[in-house]
Amino acid sequence: MFDLNGGWNLSFAGCGFLGIYHIGVASCLLEKAPYLVKGATRLYGASAGALTASVLASQACIAKCCEDVIEVAKEARKRNLGPLHPTFNLVKVLRSGLNRDLPFDAHVLASGRLCVSLTRVSDGENVLVSEFSSKEELIQALVCSCFIPIYCGLIPPSFRGVRYVDGGISDNLPQSELKNTITISPFSGESDICPRDNSTSFHELRFTNTSIQMNMGNLYRLSRALFPPEPKVLAEMCQSGYKDALRFLEENNLLMLEVPSPGLPDGSISCCNNPAETTKEWVLRRLHLLHQKHWWMDEKIALPTSIKKVFCEACQDKSGLYSKVSGMLPLRVASYMLMPYTLPVQSAYSVAQRFVEWIPEVPADVRWLLGVAGDVYRQAWTSSRPSSTTSDRTLRKCLSVPPLPSGCETSLQCDILPPISSLDLHYSYPKLTSSISSSPHHQPPLTAPSSPQQVCFFVGSQDDPLSPTEQ
Repeated sequence: MFDLNGGWNLSFAGCGFLGIYHIGVASCLLEKAPYLVKGATRLYGASAGALTASVLASQACIAKCCEDVIEVAKEARKRNLGPLHPTFNLVKVLRSGLNRDLPFDAHVLASGRLCVSLTRVSDGENVLVSEFSSKEELIQALVCSCFIPIYCGLIPPSFRGVRYVDGGISDNLPQSELKNTITISPFSGESDICPRDNSTSFHELRFTNTSIQMNMGNLYRLSRALFPPEPKVLAEMCQSGYKDALRFLEENNLLMLEVPSPGLPDGSISCCNNPAETTKEWVLRRLHLLHQKHWWMDEKIALPTSIKKVFCEACQDKSGLYSKVSGMLPLRVASYMLMPYTLPVQSAYSVAQRFVEWIPEVPADVRWLLGVAGDVYRQAWTSSRPSSTTSDRTLRKCLSVPPLPSGCETSLQCDILPPISSLDLHYSYPKLTSSISSSPHHQPPLTAPSSPQQVCFFVGSQDDPLSPTEQ
């Protein structure tokens, strides 16, 4: 049972294009338990999880964000190499989408509640940012949290003059160790809200605080994190997030009474707002659905109406004649065969376009590159210099007879003196004098020797052989 008495937080894991799962979770929380979002002390997130957390913190439209995720996935799938194609600029698409979807006062609403996970380039440490002075600064922090090196570019973006990359590299599930944090992850594991796979595997992978069970389902999800699937698969992931969040609310008794949306009837609502149909029309439509597999119109889908409309429009084929012809198998095979000739031209055009966009940031990026090169050179020079090793000469332990008291003259008294180490002479001398005093040949009180020259110390290596005189 999850305890809400001491406050609670929400933490969204980084997952790339699987962030559509977070959209389903967020839509369920907003519909079934909105107090969990409004009353949360902190909303943590890394990478794609930070985007969902920013939407909840700034009270943006969740359906519009879902539409943008689908559009980005479809844009990436248009190219032969997917998101790795040089003409696909994920950072540019992400920045334009955030500028369009987030409200003008998003930084005011997000400051103090939204915590974005970042990875500092200089030392690889994790940084949580929760204060933003403007909307542009909030967007820049989100861009830094989503920047995957090489996948998104070579030069990392900066936030307040410091270079950062994807926050999932250092902490993919921020503050997951806190007891009052509700963790959300699209990978099956030990998170509070996550898929439940029917797997008997007991092996688990811990990736920067994210629990990932070793099974085939998670392997498929990992492959789709950077290479988006088709819209129908994205819709299934969104539905999975909604169902997993609903199961979590039911298991912990966190469900609120359902309140019907204003202006909508209490009955079931079709995502396409179809008029009332007769029984015959309903049977014919069901048969048509079985043939076409348009699952988004199925009444068993529990997604909100606004989200279902987004997927309904995304899954419908609205392409023209050119798109249908170019999607045919022979033409697709021909496009792959012509890639050695078309890819250099497209790459040159993309490089020229990015260089023009990069001109305003050239001075800052060049200074950073020179600083990195200087640090690498200094480290290489320091490691190549021979280190001067000086061996300190230590005291060598040697056995010697301690100085005899002035009253010890007989051979009997000298025989009771055991040979001891010169290093232990300071501690053994009082015991030695007391043993002599208690002997049968007791003499008057003895005095300490006044000639410290009788004790010899040899400075040198401990492994040096002893001379006959020293032995």
